[in-house]
Formats: sequence, structure tokens, C-alpha cells
Amino acid sequence: MQSFDYTPFFDNTLDELKAEGRYRSFATLTRQVGHFPSATLHTTQNAAKDVTIWCNNDYLGMGQSPVVLAAVQDGLATYGAGAGGTRNISGTTLAHVQLESCLADLHQKQAALVFSSGYVANEAALSTLARLLPDCLILSDAMNHASMIAGIRNSGADKQIFRHNDLEHLESLLALQPLNRPKIIAFESVYSMEGDIAPIAAICDLAETYGALTYLDEVHAVGMYGARGAGVAERDGVMDRVDMIEGTLGKAYGLMGGYVAGHATLIDTIRSHAPGFIFTTALPPAICMGAIASINHLKVSEIERERQRRNVRQLKAALTQSGVPFLVNDSHITPVIVGDATCCKTVTDILLNDYGLYVQPINYPTVPRGTERLRLTASAVHTPEQVAYMADTLADLWLNAHVFAQMRA
Repeated sequence: MQSFDYTPFFDNTLDELKAEGRYRSFATLTRQVGHFPSATLHTTQNAAKDVTIWCNNDYLGMGQSPVVLAAVQDGLATYGAGAGGTRNISGTTLAHVQLESCLADLHQKQAALVFSSGYVANEAALSTLARLLPDCLILSDAMNHASMIAGIRNSGADKQIFRHNDLEHLESLLALQPLNRPKIIAFESVYSMEGDIAPIAAICDLAETYGALTYLDEVHAVGMYGARGAGVAERDGVMDRVDMIEGTLGKAYGLMGGYVAGHATLIDTIRSHAPGFIFTTALPPAICMGAIASINHLKVSEIERERQRRNVRQLKAALTQSGVPFLVNDSHITPVIVGDATCCKTVTDILLNDYGLYVQPINYPTVPRGTERLRLTASAVHTPEQVAYMADTLADLWLNAHVFAQMRA
């Protein structure tokens, strides 16, 4: 009997992805500080071209802000490059403690806890809370992020999925449960692939009526919405009604890391029980210092948010005028639905190779099959001319490119 031949097996799995148009190719970029969203795309070992990035989550350009860069440089000079250990074993610095205090203040909660990424924060917090609560039931929005799904699955708790932003369906599920059964409603504020926004106040109403905790993912909203950038819950005046808020430092704040904020007892429970927190190296202190600077700046500055909103309005208005179909929503995200993985990849290749516009195709499993899309993110640092060029280019492709013929029909 021969041993299993591993290489052909994995070759076949990759060939299947390529045949479906879902094989992911990474663009190697050099971001240009002071010129972002312009970047250098490295096409081969010795070739490069200038491109404009249209799929970046650094929504406000804080990753190149002089305020943030100075804080990171100060952190490097003070602490060195890394934390040197887990939070429990020598990895907790003053910068970590100050960042968590800053985040608790941002969301007006008693405490906060920082993780290495938003994905880890969701997985660790949800899996820990639901695992510890006796006979816990998690009610999860159908469009929740993969990190929330992973946390729910890893908790081992019962789960029920309610239709996306469907309050009637959510209430029908809640009404079937005993009032004294522990329950967590897990949902997002801004859904990153659709761009729509949850009815947070109404979900809080249901949670209070039926005795559930609320767990809100604000990763695509922190820094962007609310008087101090605390997210949609702050904008809508309901932040105090949400039990747990999860956010990221890797999008509008321009760095890396994730966090949860809430009641001190909940945060301490996660800190004390979550393997994803206990057994991983702490964020570099310099990153923490950069995050503090970014958060504090956006607590008082509206300039970045105003520029970003202006660019989003310009992009959506131009696409509407030219007839390019996109999902209409009230957020900063502009999804252009293509509906076919191969077609989506072809369009993004044309944009990159012929026009210097970098947009990554969004395919399954990030979105359901048949809903493949371009996810455009106009940032605060795009110029009006760059916005107009992207809109005009898409309009020209929509009207003339053969790849869109079937959609137009």
C-alpha cells in the first residue's frame, strides 16, 4: 500500500478554485506616504507601475497621518519594536493600559480589552461568553462576518440565524425562548459587503424585552460615524444600550488590532478565559501609541470624516447618473454587483492593467455565489479628480466592455 500522495491532492484543490474564477492573487503594493491612495504596484521582480487604490479600509487616511506616525515613532523610541510576551507574561505595557482606557472612554463603557486583530476579538469574545453562559443561545444576523461565525461555532452554544436586519424574524425566534434563558444577539452596524446599516435601537428594544445581551460589531463604523467617531451606535444615540461593542484599529484608525468594550465584569471575564487573548503575543506598544493618537485625533476632528463623506457622495452620484448599478445604502461602502466570479476578475484586471485602478474582486466565500462584486471605498484622501476618473472609467466599461453585456441585457 502506497502512502497518500499529498501534492496532487492540494494541486487539484487549487485547480478547482482557478476553474471557478475564485483563485486569489495578491497585489504587491508600496503605499506612498503623503500620496496615498496612490501606490506602486510591483508587477514582476523588476517592473512596477503607479496605481490608485480603491479597495482600502484606511478610510480616513490615518495610516499616513503625521499625528499617528509621530506617535508610532515615539513608541518605537520608548518601547522598542515588540511587546516581548503575552499580556499575562511581561507583555502589558503602559501603552496597552492607556489604549484600553482610551477605548473605554470612546464608547463610554467601563472597560475595554485589546486584541491582535478584529477577527481575533470577535472569535475570542463570542466563543468565551457563549461557552461560559449556561445553555446560552446566540441569535446571529445572517450577514455576520466570518469572525463572528467562527466565535459562535467555537463556543459550542446553540445558535439561530435570523434573516438579515429582519426584526420580525428576530422577535419570532426570541419569543419562543424562556425569558430566563441566557441569550446573545450578535450583529453588525455597517455590513461591509452590502453597505447597509442595522436598526440598532430596535434590536436593543427586543433585547431588553426578551432578556438578551447585545453584541455589536462596529469595525466598519468606528472612526467614521458619531460626534467622536465611536460608531453608528453613538450617531444614533443608543451606545449606552449596547452591552458589548467590538471594533478595530485596522480600518479608519489606520493601524492594526481589535478590541471589545463593555461592562467591566464582562471584559474581565473575557480577559480571564479567552484563549485568543491569553495565549498570543501582545500588540507592539508603538502600535498602541499610534492608535491612541489616532483615536484622540478623531474624537475632535471632523475634517477627515467630512472629506470622506464628500467623496462618497460624489462617487455614488456619478455612478447613478451614468447608470452603473450598485447597491444603494446609507453608508460609505459602494458595492457594484457583477454576479459572476470570472467576470468580476476580468473587470478588475481591466481596471488595473489598462487604467491603473486597483480594486480587488470580492468572490465566494466572502459573498454568496452569484453576488460577486467590486467593493469600492472612497476615502478621505482621494481627490475629486480621482473620484471622477474612477466613476467615468466604470461608466465607460459598463457601456462598452463585453464582460458587462449580459448584465446590461
